[in-house]
Amino acid sequence: MDITLNSIDAVVTDAPLPFVPRLALDMPQVIVGGFASRAEFEQQTRTTYGSLQWLWSEEDDLRFDKESHELVGVGLHMPNEAAPAEAGIHILDELPTLRGGLRANEVRDFGMPQATMLHCDTEAAELICLRDPAVPDAPLEARIGIAPGLALLVQDGAVVGWSLADPARYLTSGYTAPDQSPPSPDTRRQSAECLALLTRPLVDEVTDKEPSAWHRLRTAERVLRNQREDRRRAEILHRLVIRMIEDYENW
Repeated sequence: MDITLNSIDAVVTDAPLPFVPRLALDMPQVIVGGFASRAEFEQQTRTTYGSLQWLWSEEDDLRFDKESHELVGVGLHMPNEAAPAEAGIHILDELPTLRGGLRANEVRDFGMPQATMLHCDTEAAELICLRDPAVPDAPLEARIGIAPGLALLVQDGAVVGWSLADPARYLTSGYTAPDQSPPSPDTRRQSAECLALLTRPLVDEVTDKEPSAWHRLRTAERVLRNQREDRRRAEILHRLVIRMIEDYENW
């Protein structure tokens, strides 16, 4: 299958990335690749090409090996806007998923705009991030499963967004590897709640000191503080909520 990555073409291969995605909400982005720090990622850019976020730019990071042209690393930035309920964002079960990597058709750098809005159901079964609010108006063509749980969404031959199945499974901080055990149902629910609290419109209501929004924020803090199972993930989410309270309490 041939697809377009904004301004460059690529072919889907039969070799998806072997790396487990890392959902780092403190950055916030989904990271996939054989690097354990930002410094290691930047070292990899010497032998790769593609898209890259620079200061003040709004680009996702897709890096291809200069020799093989194969995709070797990904950094997908989280949108700060939640899709409205009336957008009706969902992915049909019958949408075909092609498990594979990508091979670029040429060697040159290009821009890869970030997704602009996200959707996550209350049980955090799937996180869907789209580049354009108009994407749901037409059917998607395919999912390209480039890493475990992570897929690029294709419409009319072009990548228009991405999805991450069971996002709580990949929760971590920074470049640290996520917990290998499955997340608890409570963690899944609190992951969805934290995603809502971190994005507009709810984060704007927190900033404006809306009582209902602050009630949700403090409830999330209490629930995560008292959660006994899946403690590593609960602590990651708890730190995010605490930081929000500290940042906005005296806003």
